[in-house]
Amino acid sequence: MSFTHPTIAGSWFAVFLLIYTGTAAAADDDFPGFEKLMSKQEFADTGLKKLSGDELEALNQWLIRYTAGDAQILQTSSEAVREAEKDFAVESQITGDFSGWSGKTVFRLENGQVWKQRLSGRYPYRGPANPKVVITKNFMGYYKMTLVDVDRSIGVSRVR
Repeated sequence: MSFTHPTIAGSWFAVFLLIYTGTAAAADDDFPGFEKLMSKQEFADTGLKKLSGDELEALNQWLIRYTAGDAQILQTSSEAVREAEKDFAVESQITGDFSGWSGKTVFRLENGQVWKQRLSGRYPYRGPANPKVVITKNFMGYYKMTLVDVDRSIGVSRVR
């Protein structure tokens, strides 16, 4: 997933302001954290690997609170967010046993995300284990998952 938003540096002030003003943390054991949401390269490029464990956890908790509140407002009002959505892509790998899709398939990704098959259809997969996938969003707001090695796609929706 790409986090190359031009105002991310400016958001650091907001991160620490929220953390130190005593905003209640919304603990969520299912949240994978920045380390799994980003590629290793993105994690390194943002400088997050320099944070202590406590600092990284505080940032993860802030993201949970932010996503539940302010992010919803920005999604409808921010031109920068609308532009970033045009380039939305999740790149990961399917974990566990995978033999294709058959109508109601659930896809568990290495980055902690879970997606389910949105459109009907079947596809028997006989490629290597843990295939790479790319999930993109079309202009109508629907998501499509593509198996990279065979260039086969299916409509999906996010479970978590």
